[in-house]
Amino acid sequence: MTGNAAKTERRKRYAGAIDCDLHPAVPGMNVLLPYLDDYWREMVAVRALDRLNLSLTSYPQNAPLCCRPDWTLGEGKKPGSSLEAMQDHVLDRYEARYGILNCLYGAQVLHSEDMAAAFCRATNDWIRDEWLSRDPRLRASIVIPAHNAELAVAEIERRADDHRFVRVMMLVSGELTLGRRQHWPIYRLAERLGLPIGVHAGSAYRYAPTSVGWPSHYVEDYIAQSAAFENQLQSMIAEGVFAKFPDLKVVAIESGLTWLSGFIWRADKTWKGVRAEVPWVTRAPSEIIRDHVRFTVQPIDAADEREAIARLVDHVKSDNLFLFSTDYPHWQFDEDAALPQDLPDGLFRKILNENALATYPRLAKAHQTTEIAR
Repeated sequence: MTGNAAKTERRKRYAGAIDCDLHPAVPGMNVLLPYLDDYWREMVAVRALDRLNLSLTSYPQNAPLCCRPDWTLGEGKKPGSSLEAMQDHVLDRYEARYGILNCLYGAQVLHSEDMAAAFCRATNDWIRDEWLSRDPRLRASIVIPAHNAELAVAEIERRADDHRFVRVMMLVSGELTLGRRQHWPIYRLAERLGLPIGVHAGSAYRYAPTSVGWPSHYVEDYIAQSAAFENQLQSMIAEGVFAKFPDLKVVAIESGLTWLSGFIWRADKTWKGVRAEVPWVTRAPSEIIRDHVRFTVQPIDAADEREAIARLVDHVKSDNLFLFSTDYPHWQFDEDAALPQDLPDGLFRKILNENALATYPRLAKAHQTTEIAR
């Protein structure tokens, strides 16, 4: 296929996409310094924090999965650190309507809660100025110090009036299971503001990432992420998060998909036998997931991607579950194959943008405003 023919085909299929997982990289501590107060700027200098690489070790820079070869930026530059490259590689290429930024940075996992809060504030302000304000298609997740609900709530409230922030981001592995009531103030505020909770692959490494101890290799850690998503979904269901917050939406980001069928079957079967223990769970877990949980499609961890998505749609009895994502700049697919091309047109369009508009109230409102203006 020639370049012009490929571009025409891409426009026909992908124009208007809503990319729910883009990763801007903080190029270095120096870009955050203007957003820190005097005390924390002094601490950066005194404690030599500017020499630290605060990139999350869930995505080591030299691992091939961490950047698609044609999305690299050259020697010494972090993948994802250039807005112009993101525009060229994804936003313009797919003619995206919106793209949601998830900044994976060490601010979320610092042990000092005060330091974590300070660097989360700085990260969000940097995202606002250097990304959101430079491309009207971009939206972002609010980065929070999730291990302190009070400080997390304060940061969400600080960003609440900027409707370009459309989601709250937490990592799948932190200090506590996500259903625990210590997190509920975060969910209460997110529900009130119409902000879904984005649970992204990654770990604060407070504990071993597997249930049987520390792994030796990156591949073990990477594959264990799907088990963490199972644990967290079960926690949120069993602890009663969705009963307490009936309008809350949760988006599982980079969770993979193939584990979901087995998890739903086992969760439903076991709930039927022991549901007296959790009387607030009045519906089968599969029904709760269908109403409250969404999944970004990349990585599609199946040999036959079309069959995997079709099977899950049939199993859960819903075509609302999946959201389009490229996971830029991570290497999950080659060329333009962010979605299986042979998906039925109706399902393709739902995944591409309709499901995201139904999931993110702030996106839907912006979209309606644009349509009226036209």
